[in-house]
Amino acid sequence: MEEEMKKEVSEETVEETVEATENAEAAEPSEEKKDKKKAKADKKTDALKEKIEELEDRTKRQMAEFENFRKRTEKEKAQMFDMGAKNVIEKILPIVDNFERGINTLPEDQKDTPFADGMIKIYKQLTTELENLGVKPIEAKGTEFNPDFHNAVMQVESDELESGMVADELLKGYTYHDTVVRHSMVSVVQ
Repeated sequence: MEEEMKKEVSEETVEETVEATENAEAAEPSEEKKDKKKAKADKKTDALKEKIEELEDRTKRQMAEFENFRKRTEKEKAQMFDMGAKNVIEKILPIVDNFERGINTLPEDQKDTPFADGMIKIYKQLTTELENLGVKPIEAKGTEFNPDFHNAVMQVESDELESGMVADELLKGYTYHDTVVRHSMVSVVQ
């Protein structure tokens, strides 16, 4: 009986050992499969992360490019507006000159007439609106000659002014937002 029990115990032990070995062998491939699946998932995740980074980078570049385009078009639009305004101002300045000439040639006895008064009011309104737009006359008479603002058309002699000074303004010059629209035509002391 003891032998039978030993035999049964040893058979059971062998069966349990075989079963445990089979289970262990069966478990090992599933862990390898898990590792392989995990490695594949990591590769996919890395690939997706790279794709996301690439798309984010592309999007950021396109947004920056669009922002640069927007700024450039705004700048061009402002330049075109200034150019158009400058062209209109250049065409209005001869009218201002004619008003000044007309007012300066009025005899003293006619300066109080309604016609002269109307011309002076229109002239003042025109110059006020030009100033509101940013158009300003260039100071010339009695200042030092500056080729950036003045155009010397003749030289004169003068005991009152030093050499290089503007003696007389023949045609008034104007600036528009600190850029010269028309240079002042001046006579300069030798």
